[in-house]
Amino acid sequence: MDDLTRRELLSYATAVGAMTLLGLPRLGGNLWPELAEALAAAPELKDLTAWGVIDAQISSQQILADKKGFFKEQGLTVRNRLVQAGPDIGPLIAGGSAPVSFETNITVIIVQASGVPAVIVAPLANIAGTQAVVGRKGLKLKSAKDLEGKRIGMIRGAGVLIAIRSMAKDLGVDIDKIKFINMAPADQVAALSRGDIDAMAAWEPWVTKGIAAGGVFLFSGKKADLPEKKGPVDWMDFHTTIQVTRAFLKKNPETIKRTLRALKKATDFVNQNRGEAIDLLSPVLHLNKTELRDMMNRNTYSMVVDNSFVSGSATITSFMLELKNIKKSPNIKDYTDFSLLTEVDSSLIKVKI
Repeated sequence: MDDLTRRELLSYATAVGAMTLLGLPRLGGNLWPELAEALAAAPELKDLTAWGVIDAQISSQQILADKKGFFKEQGLTVRNRLVQAGPDIGPLIAGGSAPVSFETNITVIIVQASGVPAVIVAPLANIAGTQAVVGRKGLKLKSAKDLEGKRIGMIRGAGVLIAIRSMAKDLGVDIDKIKFINMAPADQVAALSRGDIDAMAAWEPWVTKGIAAGGVFLFSGKKADLPEKKGPVDWMDFHTTIQVTRAFLKKNPETIKRTLRALKKATDFVNQNRGEAIDLLSPVLHLNKTELRDMMNRNTYSMVVDNSFVSGSATITSFMLELKNIKKSPNIKDYTDFSLLTEVDSSLIKVKI
C-alpha cells in the first residue's frame, strides 16, 4: 500500500475507533498492522552510521539487514562501516566516532572498565563454537590427557584459553603440562601444516583454514571430538553484540528500537535461509562459500538474553581481569540495557539483569 496521507490516516483512525466500539476485533485484510506502524513514533534519526567488522561472527545480521532491505523497512538509512579487526571498534567508541557499533561483549566490558559509558542493547550470536583447537594431521590421541606435553600454538591470553581450561577441568588434563607457543593465528596455520606444532588454538576464520590445511578439529567452546568426549559441550560462552553509547541511547530510543526490529528480522533470515545468506555475505566478507558455511555453522545466531549470556560475560570479565587487560570488573548492569529489546520482543528476555 502507498503511504497514508494525513487525511486518510485520520479517517482510518476514526474508523478503527468506531469499529472497536462496535466490538469488531480488527479491520479486514492487512490494514491494521500498517495503521499501527503509521501511528508509531517516528525515528529520531533516519540516517545513521553503524560500525562493524568484516567477520561472519560479528556483522552477519548487520550486513543482511542492509542487503535485504530490513533497515529500509523500518524507515532507516544505515551506512555500514566495516573495519578489519574487532579490537579497532573499542577506540572508535571511546573517541565518540562510533555511537552505534557491532563487536563482542569483550569490547564493551573493556570500554566500560575504562570509564566510557556504552551499553549492549542486544546480543546477536553465541560464537563460542568458533573458539577452537585444531590438531595437526596424523595426531593420535587415546584420551584428552595425551595433550599433556604437546605443543599448542596460541596468542598469549587469547579467549580460546577459556575453552581449553574448561576442557582440562572436565577431562582431568593438567593444563600446566601443555606447551603453549605464542604465535599469531596465520603463523599457527603454517606451523600446523608443517608439523612444527601439534595443535593450534584460535578463532575463525583461522579454525576453518587450519582444517583446510590438513588439520583435524579437536574441540571448541561448544563441541568436542575427543576420544572420551564427543558432541555438544558447555566449555565457553562468548557473544557478539550491538552496543550504543549512553548519550545515543538517551536521544534516540525509537531509532534503536527500529534498528533492533531490523536485526531481529535479519537473525530469523540467517537461520531460516542460510544458503541465500551465504550468497549475500560471501562477497562482502571476501570468503568462499564453503569456508563461510563452515564458519557460520559454528555459530548460534540468536538475540535471546539468557543465562549463557550472563555467565559467559562474567567469565570473560574475570578472565580479562586476571590477565590485567582491565583494571576493574564492571557489573553487567553497567554495560547492558535491554529495555528497548524488551519493547521490541519481550520473549527474547529469559533472565532479569
